[in-house]
Amino acid sequence: MNELSHEAPHRMEPGEGGSISSLYVSRMKIVSFGSFSNRVIGPFTPHLNVVHGKNEAGKTTLNAFFGGVLFGWEDARGARNTYKPSNAERAGSIFFADEETDEEIELVRVKNAEGLQGPEYLLDDIDKETFQTMFALTSDELRSLRNTTDVTAKLLTAGSGTGASPAQALGEIQRRIAEYTSRASGIDHSITQLSAELDDLRAKIAQAGDESERFKHQDKEFHELAPQREALIASLQKLNAEIEALSAGKASLEKLDDELAHSLDKRKELLEEERKLVADHRRHEQAIDPGLTSIAPAEEHSLRDRIDMLSEERSKCQHSVDLAKENYTDSKSNYEALLEAPDLQELENRARRQRHVQIALSVALPVLFVIAGVPVFMHGREITSLSFTALGIILVVFALFLAGAALVMLFRPSKTEEALTQRKQDAQWIMLQDKKKLETCEEGLAAQMIQTTTFLERSGLGAAQGSLRRARSLLDEARDARAASGLFVQKQQALVAQLSSIEDRLADIQSQKGSLYGRLGLAVDTPLSDIATLIEQKSHQRSGLIETSENVNRRYGELKQELAHAKHLRNFDALKLEYQQVNTQLAESEQDLARLLLAKHMLESAITAWESKSQPEVYRQASRLLSMMTAGAWVQVRMSEEGKLQVIDRVKTVREPIHLSLGTCQQLYLSLRIALLMTAENVGRAIPIMADDILVNFDEERRRGAVGALKELSARRQVILFTCHEEIVRLMQDADSQLNLVEL
Repeated sequence: MNELSHEAPHRMEPGEGGSISSLYVSRMKIVSFGSFSNRVIGPFTPHLNVVHGKNEAGKTTLNAFFGGVLFGWEDARGARNTYKPSNAERAGSIFFADEETDEEIELVRVKNAEGLQGPEYLLDDIDKETFQTMFALTSDELRSLRNTTDVTAKLLTAGSGTGASPAQALGEIQRRIAEYTSRASGIDHSITQLSAELDDLRAKIAQAGDESERFKHQDKEFHELAPQREALIASLQKLNAEIEALSAGKASLEKLDDELAHSLDKRKELLEEERKLVADHRRHEQAIDPGLTSIAPAEEHSLRDRIDMLSEERSKCQHSVDLAKENYTDSKSNYEALLEAPDLQELENRARRQRHVQIALSVALPVLFVIAGVPVFMHGREITSLSFTALGIILVVFALFLAGAALVMLFRPSKTEEALTQRKQDAQWIMLQDKKKLETCEEGLAAQMIQTTTFLERSGLGAAQGSLRRARSLLDEARDARAASGLFVQKQQALVAQLSSIEDRLADIQSQKGSLYGRLGLAVDTPLSDIATLIEQKSHQRSGLIETSENVNRRYGELKQELAHAKHLRNFDALKLEYQQVNTQLAESEQDLARLLLAKHMLESAITAWESKSQPEVYRQASRLLSMMTAGAWVQVRMSEEGKLQVIDRVKTVREPIHLSLGTCQQLYLSLRIALLMTAENVGRAIPIMADDILVNFDEERRRGAVGALKELSARRQVILFTCHEEIVRLMQDADSQLNLVEL
């Protein structure tokens, strides 16, 4: 996009009729922007338009949308509102209509990266800064006019008829002059920088000459250090070899001495162990019967089998004796208990009483029957009565019968007595049988023990004294003795082998030590402390050589690196060439600066002449408009010799804008903007004036004067006024009957 001060070309796109000055904004289409979505605002007319809406209806949003379509959406910086919807991209378009042909042109913007879509030549005669300063008016914007002098010059010279505004050209020349005199390092044609660079190159050339001489001396020193360095390396290698050999030999000797001492201690331990082993074996042999140690393993197995059999037999005999003894004890206890049992004595007493009763009855009854029968018999004889005689005989016979029965019972024991007698006899018989069995078992056990003792004595185990357990222990001792003898032989052989190995190792150690001393060139049995002292001396000597060698090597390396780098250095010639180039560039810059200074003088003269013709008209118009807005309270606007804006009231009082009230200050800057826009008709010819509630701080009378000024401006440019005040709408309608009103 071209700068503001470029003259707007009087051209249209192919196929279009009319000119840019006949174009005006007919409507705005908002796809998505802020709270608006798929909304068309308009239509607008070529002259005075009022957009009315309540607070938060979107008036400020429309103003921001219009500038965003033309010059790009605002980036999100800080806490400013950029009107970006949360779920969509900002997008929309502005339609321009030709007042003569009614044809429309559309400018579309979606993303800043995609740029403006449509005939961009509509913006050739305006830039973003001028639009925001002169065309997008707000109540806050009317409090000042930033860069008043620059803006005035750019606007007044925009119609000068040249390819670019003289004011812009002067600014560009001043910028270039500043570059030629700047101290910034990024400007390669700055005379100051080029002069400093020449001074620096002179110093570098002198330094490069000194450096060349230094390289010559270094080359001589480098060749002198080479043989010294090789001699030091050879001496160090020889000394390192000697120290390494001595250190290795000392370590080997220390290891051999340690091994020698360990071997001697080990030999002493083995001899002591052998002595103890022989002594223990002798004591053990003395404690064991020699006859037992001579028993063969097969014979031992046979003896153990026989002992097991005898042990089993003895166990059986002992078991029989124990069982018989237990039975005899039980039967004897039963018999004695039977004799002393209380119930048995009670039975005997009862049987005795019964027998006494029987005897008494057997005596009494026959006597009674005899006593009764004899009188009856006698009486029957007396009376010669056969029945009485027979009865008497019967009674006597019965008495005799009872007497005979009593005699039988007297000599015959009772059943109870017979039972008691039988129990005693049975218990006594059992006791006698158990006693006899016990005696038989004891005789068998004694015979078995005699047999065992005889067998053990014949088998050489008489020390067991008939004890099978002791016999087994003797056999175990004999077996352990045989095993101990075998183990003794094995241990003794192992000790002999170890002693032999140690003796061989001792001889080998002595041989190795002799060889080591010979290789080191030392006397045999030289103390290790003397070897350590010799190593320390050589190490100290090596440290000195290493330090000397490092210093020589460091210097050698430094010289080698610097000389290798010096071989590729061409900076001396390059510096001289660069010096000539910079000198030539400085001469060219000085010529360019002279031409720029001449052009600056010519442009300043031309601009001064041009402003002397155009600027009075601007301040004349601004004075007229301010007087109209303030009802004659302030009658003149002018620029002081110091370039400061001043206003004069009806009584010739001169004041600067800073001393005016808010409303008067806004009226001053509004009149100045309208005067500039009316004078500079070639700037932003197709762009409307967007005024957002600029009359809110005006009273009724001054508001009416401002409306008249806006109406006068709308005769030359399209004006779109945004307001939320109905009284301002009515005032605008009263001032212009052809006013176009758009309700939001």
